[in-house]
Amino acid sequence: MKQQAAPPKILVVDDERDICEILEFNLASEGFDITCAYSAEEAQEKLTSAYSLLLLDVMMGGMSGYKLTEALRRSQNQIPIIFLTAKDTENDMLTGFSVGGDDYISKPFSVKEVVARVKAVLKRQKTAAAAHGEVGATIVLGDMSIDLELKEISIGAEKISLTKTEFEVLAFLAGAPQRVFSRSEIIDTVWRETPFITERTVDVHITRLRKKLGRYAAAITNRSGYGYRFNTECL
Repeated sequence: MKQQAAPPKILVVDDERDICEILEFNLASEGFDITCAYSAEEAQEKLTSAYSLLLLDVMMGGMSGYKLTEALRRSQNQIPIIFLTAKDTENDMLTGFSVGGDDYISKPFSVKEVVARVKAVLKRQKTAAAAHGEVGATIVLGDMSIDLELKEISIGAEKISLTKTEFEVLAFLAGAPQRVFSRSEIIDTVWRETPFITERTVDVHITRLRKKLGRYAAAITNRSGYGYRFNTECL
């Protein structure tokens, strides 16, 4: 008899216990394995590689959700993160994406929306390799190597740490360097399962990519009015 796969483990982090209870009940009803933490510090203690996603409040006593995300990304932990917060301006959303978040849901929220977003982010993570071509393929451009199976990028002997979304954007552009992709095309591919993504979100991720790529930053070029391209002539 084929063994059934274990349900995805989700760590819910919010200092409001009633919100944690609501999310725990509804996500567990959808088949997820839920653990709650009531501060970023407690989340750091509980978080292990067994978790598939972090559902994270931004404004908490002590360490904020943004600070926790920055700490995780610095340590090269690329677990998908969805922010839950009452801070809902465009700048707040862009801050969430810029520190390494994968999605952003404003409070008060619809439980159905949270469930849909969780499923979308997990599905995007699972199918990311298929979106960029054959599993096991490696894109080599100059001395840059993009391993689509291991989700690793290296320039020469140096490994470059990217978030999951940053990696997907880079792999998408570098996989077809002869093409200019509109922001809408990038959203439809990289964020295809995630609603409410704006074109400004693409620009934020491109900016962060350029900073991390060092001398390869100039290879991601912008055609005003059209979109972005990975231009091998700039290598």
